[in-house]
Amino acid sequence: MWNSYFDAMIYINTASKQPLQLVLRAILIQNQPQSGMIADIQSTAARAQLGELLKYATIIISSLPLIVMYPFFQKYFDAGIMVGSVKG
Repeated sequence: MWNSYFDAMIYINTASKQPLQLVLRAILIQNQPQSGMIADIQSTAARAQLGELLKYATIIISSLPLIVMYPFFQKYFDAGIMVGSVKG
C-alpha cells in the first residue's frame, strides 16, 4: 500500500489533498529533461544532474519522519516479533 498511488491519482483532484506519493511523482516527472527541449549538451547534463539531486533529496526528506520515529517504536516491534515467534 505504500506505493499505491494510482487510486489517489484517479479520485483526488485537489492538490492539497494528494498523498506524498503523488507529490513525489510530480516532482520526479517535472524534472526529467525532455528531448528537443534544450539544444545545448552542457545545459542538458546540468539539468539532468539537478533532477537526480532533487530526486534523491525528496527520497531522503520523505523517509526522514519514519527514520526519526523508528527508535521510539522499536520496543513495540520487538515485542510483536517475540509474541509471534515459535518457542521450542
